[in-house]
Amino acid sequence: MTNLQESLTRELLRTNRSGAYSCSTIVDCNTRKYHGLLVVPVPELDNENHVLLSSLDCTVIQHGAEFNLGIHKYQGNVYSPNGHKYIRELDIEKVPSTIYRVGGVVLKKEVVFQHYENRILLRYTLLDAHSQTTLRFRPFLAFRSVRQFTHENSTASRDYEEVENGIKTCMYAGYPTLYMQFSKKNQFIFSPYWYRGIEYPKEQERGYASNEDLYVPGYFDMNMRKGESVVFAASTKKSATSSLKKLFDKEVEDRHPRNNFLNCLITAAHQFHNRRGEERYILAGYPWFKCRARDTFIAAPGLTLSIEEVEYFEKVMKTGIHALKQFYTGNESTEPIYEIDKPDVPLWCLWAIQQYEDKVGKEKCAKMYGAFLKETMKFIESNKHPYMTVEDNGLLFVDGGKEKAMTWMNSTANGHPVVPRTGYIVEFNALWYNALRFCAEMSPSDSKDAQHYEALAEKVKESFVKTFWNQYGYLFDYVDAGEDEQDWSVRPNMIFAAALEYSPLDQSQKKSIIDICTRELLTPKGLRSLSPKSSGYNPMYVGPQAQRDYAYHQGTAWPWLGGFYLEACLKLFGRSRLSFVERQMIGYEDEMFQGCVGTIPELFDGNPPFTGRGAMSFAMNVAEILRTMELLEKMNYNTEGTK
Repeated sequence: MTNLQESLTRELLRTNRSGAYSCSTIVDCNTRKYHGLLVVPVPELDNENHVLLSSLDCTVIQHGAEFNLGIHKYQGNVYSPNGHKYIRELDIEKVPSTIYRVGGVVLKKEVVFQHYENRILLRYTLLDAHSQTTLRFRPFLAFRSVRQFTHENSTASRDYEEVENGIKTCMYAGYPTLYMQFSKKNQFIFSPYWYRGIEYPKEQERGYASNEDLYVPGYFDMNMRKGESVVFAASTKKSATSSLKKLFDKEVEDRHPRNNFLNCLITAAHQFHNRRGEERYILAGYPWFKCRARDTFIAAPGLTLSIEEVEYFEKVMKTGIHALKQFYTGNESTEPIYEIDKPDVPLWCLWAIQQYEDKVGKEKCAKMYGAFLKETMKFIESNKHPYMTVEDNGLLFVDGGKEKAMTWMNSTANGHPVVPRTGYIVEFNALWYNALRFCAEMSPSDSKDAQHYEALAEKVKESFVKTFWNQYGYLFDYVDAGEDEQDWSVRPNMIFAAALEYSPLDQSQKKSIIDICTRELLTPKGLRSLSPKSSGYNPMYVGPQAQRDYAYHQGTAWPWLGGFYLEACLKLFGRSRLSFVERQMIGYEDEMFQGCVGTIPELFDGNPPFTGRGAMSFAMNVAEILRTMELLEKMNYNTEGTK
């Protein structure tokens, strides 16, 4: 904790399951512009999150001497104050709990974000003190978008009003009022000051502007007795201060303990929940991702079904299917789900429903989603999608992929996709074949629908192998029929043809694909997005935005792809690969202590030491690791009912 080279690389994330979050490093030194103690959406302004309260410095005062427990990085590589040197212990099993020692004073700080409310709660407990002790709290305010910076200006309002055991203030018109209150009476001293030149090294690494000024309106003072606790609440609503201690205890009780790998992932899964009224969504990741359609359907089974939360899956799918139906009918979506128009989104939605059927059974699945399955297949076959058509050979053909990113490999440079995938795309058609066979299974066996899906599936199977299989024993990533162009790059997208429940490949072809992926793409952190033997391999996701865009899908490793690879291994080789899959899981378990503690980042460098990069927590990665763990558990226990 006292070694900043170690502690500043580790972050803690707390969310309220309604879009707001609280995030910083484990020593509470903000290193990103996305960091903040209270970061909330402000829909009246835009669709971004906004940092209201950046941080809260606590100062211990004894015999007139002040010991500030905070820490900020300023320009010139200066850290001040150096409150991290007083840290003696950090425990995050239930909620983040930090113990500070200043001489004879031992102070404990615990943090929790109230579920479904924009309210962060901090509890300070004076565990030991040999003389009168005063605590001073100094709030650092930003009132800005997570994508911008604030600087000293004359527009910011200094006005505040005293409320019960605290104050309320709002720096700019259009923003919600920020309430800062304590469970105990205190004295607020108005002492406005701008702290200039605070710097965020993570933004420097990413090639962005990196410094700002933060406004401190004053400070709160209160005397504390040994053994006494006080709860601080920062919220966009007024708090009932007399109930803050009970509220804190209740929120702690509701938390899932992070005492092993699985429980860490379950806690991470819940952080992606997003509730707006009666609607339920899945955020694609933190801190900058919103709800994206493809990510929602890929992540939903792992984040819900794999941890026995079937009801939440149904709620998420209800929202997602509503958005898809609006798209099918040409209506503008009323749901805040982005990229609903991507061609593979309906296919991933059908795959998610297939995982639901595996969990609850055919009868319940047909009752819930039977009509939607038929509607989706009709939409696809009618060639109503603006970017995708069903060709005479039965395969799906995507048009315009060189001008606009159509697949999950969606990074762009100079207005064009870095990986321009167009025409017959391998995972689209693997998903299409799987969807046809699944829909045939879900239809009455003697119905016209079942016969139609089966007949089309046979045509797709023959065309798939003829179009994608090459003489070197793997699949082309895409084939553009219009230009007779075949992409020979060894990419992970072919693994879906071996991993899905219904595959157009035979066993020997699946084995060949798995062997290629094992030799050229497999890392301890998932599959590389491009083989080191292929042209353009660029495995290090570092540097300015443009440099990172070119590396994003050109060799970086993705855990969610690793999930499908491991599923393919288990399906093809059975129990003989159990120990191999378990060893792969260890590579992810190590990440619980790195980066954002207790979760999995967006991607990893494709070369050793496979450093985590990008967003600090990524839904599809967490989901697929959870789904792989469920597959492992099933295989461990399905042999004659014994392990």
